[in-house]
Amino acid sequence: MSKPPASPRPDSFRPVVGAAVFLFVALLGIAAWKGSRDLTAARERERLLETRIEETQGRIDELRGRIDRLRSDPGTLERLAREDLGMVRPGDVILELPPDLPGGRSPGPRKAAAPPPPASPY
Repeated sequence: MSKPPASPRPDSFRPVVGAAVFLFVALLGIAAWKGSRDLTAARERERLLETRIEETQGRIDELRGRIDRLRSDPGTLERLAREDLGMVRPGDVILELPPDLPGGRSPGPRKAAAPPPPASPY
């Protein structure tokens, strides 16, 4: 009586299947964590860009208002010409101040020239 050949035990593949499932779940977890991190970074970048867009839109509105004032208000145009370009009207009195010295010091008051020595009677 010979025994039929022993068939492999049905539970011999369980550790291999378990390890494969564990590895698959671990890889999915790593991929999900990386995807979540990337999504968080993208949302932060989106918030930053939206803030910059709002700031830029505000600056555009300010510049459009300035353009309108320059086109419609002669007083604004004159003030900017005087301040930025140094222009003056005929008849204006111009005061020139001495330039600042290096180090932010001003030159201070100038000394009056000494009077000439008295003429000798001889």
